[in-house]
Order: sequence, then C-alpha cells, then structure tokens
Amino acid sequence: VQLQASGGGLVQAGGSLRLSCAASGRTFSSYRMGWLRQAPGKEREFVAAIRWGGASTYYADSVKGRFTISRDNAKNTVYLQMNSLKPEDTAVYYCAADPRSWPYNAFNYWGQGTLVTVSS
Repeated sequence: VQLQASGGGLVQAGGSLRLSCAASGRTFSSYRMGWLRQAPGKEREFVAAIRWGGASTYYADSVKGRFTISRDNAKNTVYLQMNSLKPEDTAVYYCAADPRSWPYNAFNYWGQGTLVTVSS
C-alpha cells in the first residue's frame, strides 16, 4: 500500500486542521490505519489509529479529546481532524498502515509526511 498525506499548514493555537491520507491498493479496507508524528529533535510517536471497520479507534493521551481519526474505505482515505491545536502539536505528520490488527500503535508502512505548524 502507498500512502500520501496532505492538509498540513500553519495555524494559530486553538485552531483546527484536517489531514487527509490517500492510499493506493485494493487491500486498503483490510488494513489498520493511523497517524504518527515527529517533532523537531524528537522521536516519531504514535498519534491515532483506526481498525479496518472504523468501529475501533485509539489515541495517544496527548491528543485524546482533541483529535479524531476516521476513514472512508470507499475512497481509500483516512482523515485526522485536529481541533484545539497547541504549539506542542507542531510536527511532521505521517499516515501509516499495517495489515495486523494489533499492536494498535505500531505500523510497518508509512508515507511522506505533511508539516503542521502551530503558532502561539
């Protein structure tokens, strides 16, 4: 599966952004999808994940209640709605995929990222 993230940009603290990830491949609907991020000088970290049917979602504690992950299997697309953004959310965000259902925060595949910058 190939992944292409988009939707990043510059936003003020408290604002919102919606990231999209277009996936290629006929097996998209069977993959667990997710988002990872990497801030300058830091390790890449898990942000959110959604299982193939969309009924099960998982979030990092740092984004719980502010970010929402969703997917449209008909469009081979996964989304990340980010609200109440904080400067510490500044990072390159990567769309990720994995055919395994578990562990929910580990992924074997990811694409090019999209930069999100939150100004204070």
